[in-house]
Amino acid sequence: MQTNIKTRFAPSPTGYMHIGNLRTALYSYLLAKSQGGKFVLRIEDTDRSRLVEGAVEVIVDTLKTAGIEYDEGPYVQSERLDIYREYAEKLIESGHAYRCFCTQERLDSLKDEKGIGGYDGFCRSLTPEQVRENLDKKLPYVIRQKMPDKGVTKYTDMIYGEVAIDNSELNDQILIKADGYPTYNFCHVIDDYLMGITHVIRGNEYLVSTPKYCLLYDAFGWDRPVYVHLPLLMGKDGDGNVSKLSKRHGAVSFQDLLAEGYLPEAVVNYIALLGWCPKDTNQEFFTIKELEKLFSMDGISKSPAVFDYEKLRWFNSEYIKKMSDEEFDNRTIPVLEKLLSSDMNLKRLSGLLHTRISAFSDIEDSVKFITELQPVDMSFYTNKKNKTTPEICRDILADCLPILEQAEKWDNDSLFAVLKEYCANSGRKAGAVMWAVRVAVARQTVTPGGATELMDIFGREKSIERIKLALSELSENA
Repeated sequence: MQTNIKTRFAPSPTGYMHIGNLRTALYSYLLAKSQGGKFVLRIEDTDRSRLVEGAVEVIVDTLKTAGIEYDEGPYVQSERLDIYREYAEKLIESGHAYRCFCTQERLDSLKDEKGIGGYDGFCRSLTPEQVRENLDKKLPYVIRQKMPDKGVTKYTDMIYGEVAIDNSELNDQILIKADGYPTYNFCHVIDDYLMGITHVIRGNEYLVSTPKYCLLYDAFGWDRPVYVHLPLLMGKDGDGNVSKLSKRHGAVSFQDLLAEGYLPEAVVNYIALLGWCPKDTNQEFFTIKELEKLFSMDGISKSPAVFDYEKLRWFNSEYIKKMSDEEFDNRTIPVLEKLLSSDMNLKRLSGLLHTRISAFSDIEDSVKFITELQPVDMSFYTNKKNKTTPEICRDILADCLPILEQAEKWDNDSLFAVLKEYCANSGRKAGAVMWAVRVAVARQTVTPGGATELMDIFGREKSIERIKLALSELSENA
């Protein structure tokens, strides 16, 4: 176990927390904790054009809700500008960077008709006198990294192995912009070194740009960190086509998933398994503490992982089933109170929903048979197993209506006893009687409870009203 290991999560405050970013944060956290190390949160906000107000709070709240606790931070890059300027000047002094005074007009002239083109290194050859003259004229400038134009830069990634790029393909990237702000390509290297980051975990879109960062480490004479580039997260559309996960596939942010009724622990559990597989176990359900003990980098796959919403729904349904009745009621009853009248047995309804929903956003659709008077197809009353037809159900309801109207108590157990007694006296099968009453009351064939449970929820008045309506409809269609 490496007790000196240190990882970081360094998001830009640009809005919501994408699922891919959350996975990166989770893996970075788990790698550190599995090795007894530390995890750092850093806010990379130097691209001022992309900032979204309140996004930092979203990041902090998301990590807290997900159970990802940082040991240091949040460090904020916009509060560290003097540090980046200092290290950029050091690179100029050592000959690994230079001031570039090229105008935007000149840079645009280097592009082809498609707007593509790299920098030609024009200012690399400026003499110290020319640089001083330009500075005296207060000409705006950027600081560029001086890339080697020969040879190859290599590094070893923990997932993909050796990665190499010809230095001739590397443009002299900007380190400090004309407004004094550093670019991501520069400041994250400075911060990772100063903060003692030993392992950098990020998406594989940075796989081919990392040689540029390695050259910065080399220019300063610093040891490079260990790089871990995670495979892409993919999404599947309705036709089964797979592409990079985006909003067209559904909710892609942690906040959206929570808003749709997913439990944070279920989302985190599922995300942990998107591209990582624990060794020596077929277990699928893990707490964050269990993941901290089990996580290892050799369980990460090179292949892209597909975010499967149906699998997430299954995970979430299992987590919901494990909730205590009290926890579940605390989530569902406030929702039911907004949807249904207060004289209904909402606690019983909540109990029926407990094992029947996959996400809390399912509640509204699950109770539409209560909130809306659904149209009924007479074929609903036909049930082969219970040997019912619309005619048989009409006769059953005609018999049961006066009995139910005279029922002394209106609760599940009492109603069940009343209907069982009717079955015994009439010779009717219990299945047929319960089917007729259930369809009459619910006006659909799939319900979260049986006939007497539903009547308990609806209450006496509404149940009788619906049975009378069903009788009228069955008689009209006889």
